[in-house]
Parts: sequence; C-alpha cells; structure tokens
Amino acid sequence: MSLWPAELSSPAAAGSLLLCAAQLAAGYALGSRLGRGASSTDRWALIWLCYDALVHFTLEGPFVYLSLVGSVADSDGIIASLWKEYGKADARWLHSDPTIVSLEMLTVVLDGLLALLLIYAIIKEKYYRHFIQITLCVCELYGGWMTFCPDWLIGSPNLNTSNWLYLWVYLVFFNGVWVLIPGLLLWQSWIELKKMHQKEMKPGKKFR
Repeated sequence: MSLWPAELSSPAAAGSLLLCAAQLAAGYALGSRLGRGASSTDRWALIWLCYDALVHFTLEGPFVYLSLVGSVADSDGIIASLWKEYGKADARWLHSDPTIVSLEMLTVVLDGLLALLLIYAIIKEKYYRHFIQITLCVCELYGGWMTFCPDWLIGSPNLNTSNWLYLWVYLVFFNGVWVLIPGLLLWQSWIELKKMHQKEMKPGKKFR
C-alpha cells in the first residue's frame, strides 16, 4: 500500500505544486535578502510581499492573458497546465468567467504594483508605508470575497470538493493564505498607527 496520496500521483498536480513551492522559495530568498537589518516582523512581511508579487505577475498575469485571447481550457504550456489543474477544483478558471477575469485584471495590475510599492516603502521606511499596506490588504481581501461569494450565492456549482486535494489544498489553503496574511498585516498596521498616535499625543491627554 502506497503512503503517497493518489491525487498527487498525477504529473499535473505534482508539477503545479512544485512550481508553487519554487515561487515560495524564490519569495523567501528575495524577501530575506531585502529584509536584512529589518525587524523580524518586517522581514516576514517582505518575504510575503515578494511571494505575493511573484504570484500576481508570473501566475495570474499569464492567466489574464490566456483568458483574454481565448481560455485556459484551450491553451497549452506550463502555466496553462497549472491553471487547468486548479480548474479541477474551480471550473470558472478554465472558461474565462467574466467575474474571475475582471478580478484578476485588477489583482495583477493594482495589487501587483501595490506589493512592489510596499516593498520599497518598508525598505526605505517611507511615511506612506501603512497607507499602502492597508490599501493592498483590503484589495486582497475584497478579491477573495468576490471570487467566492457570487458562486456561493448560487450554490457553488463551479466548485469541486470531491477529494481532499481539491478542497483543502486548492480551495482552502491557497485561497485562505490570501485572507490570513492580509488580515495579519492589517492588524500590524493598526498596532503601528496606534503607537504613532500615542507618540504624537500631548502629555496628560488620555488615549482612547
């Protein structure tokens, strides 16, 4: 009896997960290098932002292109194969669903550029760092909500939760990460803005 899950025996599944792991490793290496001398919190934020930008530009960017010139289902290549694999869990990604493509266009252009700007703001300690961080995190959370809420409202006909790989890895993990980490970064911004406000208060004035 094999201890290796049958779902991962598929070359497409294994290759897609390896590509995602390679992007994560690249994000970690780049973020660690950029975060030398920064606090541990900011260093981890930079690691995430580097990974975030890589995903937006190298995975979601090609998805938008493939969807505008045709569809993932009718395309070939490494990136198309990855999205075909993900499409087994959410069929909308295979057939150029207008809502998904519209969100991804916004994600690639706006979120990708905001991630790069935030990396710069953290490294250079710019005054607008937390404004950009809050904006990016809200955009990421909005994108996640609009990806799934419309489908949930009609009974999730496009989602395939028939096995653990599709449900817990493709749908829950890969989408949940873009909820959890932006949520944590929003909390960080809240704490830092509170500290700045306390610092600027006049002595003796009670903070609420």
